[in-house]
Amino acid sequence: MQPLLLLAREAARIASPGGLLRIGGRVKEISPAICRVRGLSRFAMLGDVVEIESGTAHETIGGQGGQLSPRGVLVKTFASEPDIRLGAFVWLKGPLRLAPCAAWKGRIVNALGAPVDGRGPLPQGENALPVDRAAPAAMYRARITRAVRTGVKVVDLFTPVCAGQRIGVFAGSGVGKSTFLSMLAHAAGFDTVVFALIGERGREVREFIEDAIGPHHLARTVGVIATGDESPMMRRLALKTAMTIAEYFRDAGENVLFIADSITRHAHAARDVLLAAGEAPVARGYPPGVFTELPRILERAGPGIEGTGSITAFVSVLVDGDDHNDPVADAIRGILDGHIVLSRSIAEQGRLPAVDVLASVSRLAHLARTPDQEKLATMLRRLIARYEDTRDLRLLGGYKPGMDEELDRAVAWVPKIYEVLQQSPQDPPVDDPWAALAEALREASEAPNLATHAG
Repeated sequence: MQPLLLLAREAARIASPGGLLRIGGRVKEISPAICRVRGLSRFAMLGDVVEIESGTAHETIGGQGGQLSPRGVLVKTFASEPDIRLGAFVWLKGPLRLAPCAAWKGRIVNALGAPVDGRGPLPQGENALPVDRAAPAAMYRARITRAVRTGVKVVDLFTPVCAGQRIGVFAGSGVGKSTFLSMLAHAAGFDTVVFALIGERGREVREFIEDAIGPHHLARTVGVIATGDESPMMRRLALKTAMTIAEYFRDAGENVLFIADSITRHAHAARDVLLAAGEAPVARGYPPGVFTELPRILERAGPGIEGTGSITAFVSVLVDGDDHNDPVADAIRGILDGHIVLSRSIAEQGRLPAVDVLASVSRLAHLARTPDQEKLATMLRRLIARYEDTRDLRLLGGYKPGMDEELDRAVAWVPKIYEVLQQSPQDPPVDDPWAALAEALREASEAPNLATHAG
């Protein structure tokens, strides 16, 4: 038995990607969405990467297996318009892995981890990590205990964030999601920032990197981009690649800020891929695999195991037609630890960032605020709700001062609150938003004692 065991081990070694033999097959069917490969079914696993010989000499095209059957392996290519011919050789590469290292900070890569910033080859780390990883085991994860300041006043006041929390930014198109996320990217208290631009317009990529992030913050940042003209495979993979990079820095003990814009476009890409693989649509065209994939990826963010760092995640959710009950938006809302809603009506009023305070929730706010701040925030929310509920009444002249003490206070305070919450991307981050709020409301005649509560 010993010689047979040694022979088996030697065969496994030479059949490895760096060995003398390669496992391959041939393209037998081609369609605009997929190609079918014969000869790999007994060796490939779901998610394995393959290399297809292109019709152009000395070029290959990458792809990933999406379905296995005795008839062959269904492969989706990473290229948008692959030059593939019947009978082309296909070589099995195994699971997709990345080998990040500290030198990746300041670099921009594509969904496959290849540099796209024109700054030369990317150094490789010692350990290659699979992009499809499981989240840390629940009972071994550290607990969330530490609050972090984002520098964005409306967030730190009404939806405060803790290190390791996952927050969704929900908004329709053109309401300012990308601008809002760029403000969050400047937050202090993080060692590394990892962002993923998924399905974005190509012209906006350099604007986001050079203007929104800026050269000063880029030194601690790793970017992953997959623009809207890239294949669904690349757009689906970009989120996983960015999360794998963030996990590397988290496991090294760093506190990571993870930003994804947008996870809805990731869901769109996953829908295209899974439909091509044969899954049936169940909710507005989305197959069930999309709703299985979203929590698997988002659960990878958060605190690591005891003794490591954390990933604090802000993911933007594009609500189609401003419908916040869209299946993707509804599913993500239940996965995350809170949500920030950007309102089109608030943006049209010129109040930026256009955060709807009443619709936004942080499930860990009690860990980020003192009891006095918690009491004050609750009171301010109540006044804002009263102010907005009576807006039509006041416009019609139905409000008379002195008839309702709480409404009088709302009319005096809420405009001041809105002034405090105004903040542009050019404004510096605010270290103490409670002091700024107390100072502004001190000018209101009915708020003489606010400073004592805001401390």
